[in-house]
Amino acid sequence: MGAHGPAVNASHSFSPGDYSIHFFLQLAVIIFACRAVGWLGQKFLGQPQVVGEMIAGVILGPSLLGLAFPDFQAALFPKETKSVLYTGAQFGVGLYMFLVGTTLQLDHFKTKARSAASVSAAGIATPFLFAILITPFLLTVPGLFTPGISQWNATLFMGACIALTAFPMLARIINERGLNNSSLGTLSLTAGAFDDAVSWCVLAIVLATFGAGPGVAVIAIGGGALYATFMILFGKRLLAPLGRAVEAKGEMTNTVLAVTLVLYCLSAFLMDAIGIHAVFGGFLLGAFMPRGLFVQELKRKVEPIAVVMLLPMFFTYSGLNTRMDMVNSIPLLLIALGILAISIAAKFGACWAAARLSGEDNRTALGIGALMNSRGLMELIIINIGLQKGIIGPTLFSMMVLMAIVTTMMAGPLFEYVYGKKARESGELDKLEGSMVQNAA
Repeated sequence: MGAHGPAVNASHSFSPGDYSIHFFLQLAVIIFACRAVGWLGQKFLGQPQVVGEMIAGVILGPSLLGLAFPDFQAALFPKETKSVLYTGAQFGVGLYMFLVGTTLQLDHFKTKARSAASVSAAGIATPFLFAILITPFLLTVPGLFTPGISQWNATLFMGACIALTAFPMLARIINERGLNNSSLGTLSLTAGAFDDAVSWCVLAIVLATFGAGPGVAVIAIGGGALYATFMILFGKRLLAPLGRAVEAKGEMTNTVLAVTLVLYCLSAFLMDAIGIHAVFGGFLLGAFMPRGLFVQELKRKVEPIAVVMLLPMFFTYSGLNTRMDMVNSIPLLLIALGILAISIAAKFGACWAAARLSGEDNRTALGIGALMNSRGLMELIIINIGLQKGIIGPTLFSMMVLMAIVTTMMAGPLFEYVYGKKARESGELDKLEGSMVQNAA
């Protein structure tokens, strides 16, 4: 497990073979841990598989495995291999969101456009309002923000963190609950995607003031808007030949699959390169892919590998950057609990109220609020960037990790309590699940 390079005492002593040695072992451990913890979470806690995978990622990191067996954890996940794991993680989560995009029912969005816009606006405006209120106090607590940061930048960053929705996890929960083809699922996915896009654009603005220059924000916001507009105007028409090719053959040939994967990689590259995130490139392309047999064949060929092997790398990579031992005093714990309570009120409460004002019934509005309140690993990504770029300190980072885990773990049970249980009793959710299975067959 040690370095085998020609300069084993140097800082860069890994040979190409060392990376593959670690990668295969890491992947075996990651897949096993994610499936095992996911199964335990489903059986004993009623949590969806995706929450178990998030917890498994934290378990494999310094918070538990590294705390109990530091030498073993360091040998299993040496810092030299993190870039390889990062690349696999981005590919996996982007590919999964591409598949999720293919299930998006645009006709549902058209019928729910007013509700989606209201929920999205509330899910953005309210968190930033709360951030304006709490950031001046947080700036007075040593160690939370980097010394010298302006109140404007600190407020923008906190607002982006609170407004964020765990888009990949939201998609997994909707998928596992059989809500892909429902108006509630479509509304939540659409509002969540827009909220996350705004949060990433705000982050780009903050980063622009930390030495990257204003061009970062201009490229991120302008480039994202141009690409989305292009896909809305021309996406379906340009991609339609792929669907016709599959229908003509009765199956997806390897050539069509290769073209599809090339388009996915280019879309993910574009969103990543302009400073948004690869997941939005995948999701946006998937939303305009041909439906029918094309999607059935694509899911049959790609989804098992994406879900079982690639996506867990995303959770593990984020878990490797997570520490749970940083909130180590009563005052800090109270601040962490306050941030948690404010985050729930700002997201769950605001999205519920907006959905109700848009005409949704109370059960649906509560379900939307429960789903939108989940932060998950997208939150860990954005706060990791904040830590690496010198915006926040390790203590605030740990508080935000706590908020991300709690809001994510409560999403599934809360959704089941306010929406899922009654939907099953009425037969509504069972019909949706049956439709999903039928469509995937």
